[in-house]
Amino acid sequence: MNAPRLGAIESGGTKFVCLVGSAPDRIEAEIRFPTGAPGPTLARAIAFFQETAAATGPLDAIGIASFGPLELRPDHASFGHLAATPKPGWSGVDVAGPVAAALGVPVGIDTDVNGAALGEGRWGAARGLDTYVYLTVGTGIGGGAVIGGRVVSGLVHTEMGHLAVPRIAGDAFPGSCPFHGDCWEGLAGGEAMGARWGTPAEELTGETLREALRLEAAYLAAGLRNIVYTTAPQRIVIGGGVAELPGLFPLLRAELATALAGYPGLPEHAAEEFVVPALLGRLAGAAGGLVLAAGAAAAARQRPSSGPGPSGGTQA
Repeated sequence: MNAPRLGAIESGGTKFVCLVGSAPDRIEAEIRFPTGAPGPTLARAIAFFQETAAATGPLDAIGIASFGPLELRPDHASFGHLAATPKPGWSGVDVAGPVAAALGVPVGIDTDVNGAALGEGRWGAARGLDTYVYLTVGTGIGGGAVIGGRVVSGLVHTEMGHLAVPRIAGDAFPGSCPFHGDCWEGLAGGEAMGARWGTPAEELTGETLREALRLEAAYLAAGLRNIVYTTAPQRIVIGGGVAELPGLFPLLRAELATALAGYPGLPEHAAEEFVVPALLGRLAGAAGGLVLAAGAAAAARQRPSSGPGPSGGTQA
């Protein structure tokens, strides 16, 4: 049996990434374009897959790793739709349905951060593990937990960026989260760093950068303590622009050891490979789309034929 031909969409708040391939190092076609109004943006993505299929052969499934919040309960009437999102014009938009209808293939969908978690598990820094957490620290903070090989979701997908973390003594910054003020994202996301220091995180230098890294490592470690105790991961993988700041990971590992305070005393928590940088970079979300597409294709083969449609997207 031939391997399925897969398409992937990373539907981001600022850009769409669409590709056809079977792995991050086996990409046949790729396109990137800004995220605009929903109708034209989805139409452009659909046209890319139609043109690629016409040139090289039909696709078997599409996987979508989308910004959120998303309705991911398969039996819900709004499955595959965005909920109330700060992206203007996108609240309530059906992301998965139009793609499935236009292309006539099964569609798997999950959040962009869950997609990145699946991608890192299949090809990246969490390869070979079945229980791990992927965290992106960019403009905000988002996390995806894979437990026993499956992404965690229930009434909604995880929202790790809105965990409560203790404020560092002497820190008077009010936080940047519009909902909670000084939640984890409000204190340690890239937007918070920019507001705190008056310049984007990637432009910080000298003593300001050193102090920013000290605070960032301490706040990230406080959130990671919650994650260690609630999900028991084998590894924590961190991506996003803030994670690329020089010198962050050694400080973060030291701060996490302090935050755990010797409990439960596992040597794995002190190992360098417990908290690691992501490996897939700009392809993490789209790679997750390929994993979701493979899951949708497999699910379609196992059920009676009832026509194409969106499929649940949490298969690893």
